[in-house]
Amino acid sequence: MEDELIGSGRYARIRTRGHRSNEPRSVTVGFVDESTPDGSILVAAAGPETAWARNLLARPACHVTLADRSFDAAAEPLEPADHARAIRSLILRYGTPAEGLGRGPSFRLVPAGAPA
Repeated sequence: MEDELIGSGRYARIRTRGHRSNEPRSVTVGFVDESTPDGSILVAAAGPETAWARNLLARPACHVTLADRSFDAAAEPLEPADHARAIRSLILRYGTPAEGLGRGPSFRLVPAGAPA
């Protein structure tokens, strides 16, 4: 089922490393394509204790798969104005948000090698 969601291009799979264990972890999340030349996407966690977000805060390197695209990326925590824009865009894209969306951290996932 998750592979179908990712293949549809509506969801992304993020592979991280556990913030304590350093073991590989995967999560399927909604995202917003920034439509920028570097191909960055925006993602947001429902709450501050969300495991995948804590993993990205501890180790920003990750791997992203969406539809037929796959890339290594660096997670950059969003500043308040960009965080608000990401939450608004996620709500518009997916409808009613999960409880707590916006209370947790949000990130820009920048493909490796993209200009700074």
